[in-house]
Amino acid sequence: MDIIISNSSEVPIYEQIKEQIKEKILSSELLAGDLLPSIRALAKDLRCSVITTKNAYEELVNEGYVVVVAAKGFYVAEINRQLVYEEQLNKIETLLDSVVNIAKINHIKKETINSLLDILYEEEK
Repeated sequence: MDIIISNSSEVPIYEQIKEQIKEKILSSELLAGDLLPSIRALAKDLRCSVITTKNAYEELVNEGYVVVVAAKGFYVAEINRQLVYEEQLNKIETLLDSVVNIAKINHIKKETINSLLDILYEEEK
């Protein structure tokens, strides 16, 4: 599994691991029922602490992306796509709320923000 961690990032390593695995699940690169590497194997591959990978896996379990099968390992869970959609929409809403507040404080017009959003959205294609 290709995971790239950055020691210079302000984001904790366990969170970098968690987010990249979550991204692979959401993009269907990892499918429901797929076996994930063991905690030790992933730690060895990434050259990080076993505790770091354990924390990443525990958060994935707590968030419902991964399930633990006793004595067998960690598996990708069946994902409720509607719930994930709502979670992501909520995150976007929170971020946009911050953008709107900054724009209002600085007297930036809605049209300017819409134009910027259009440009950024198109660049991602």
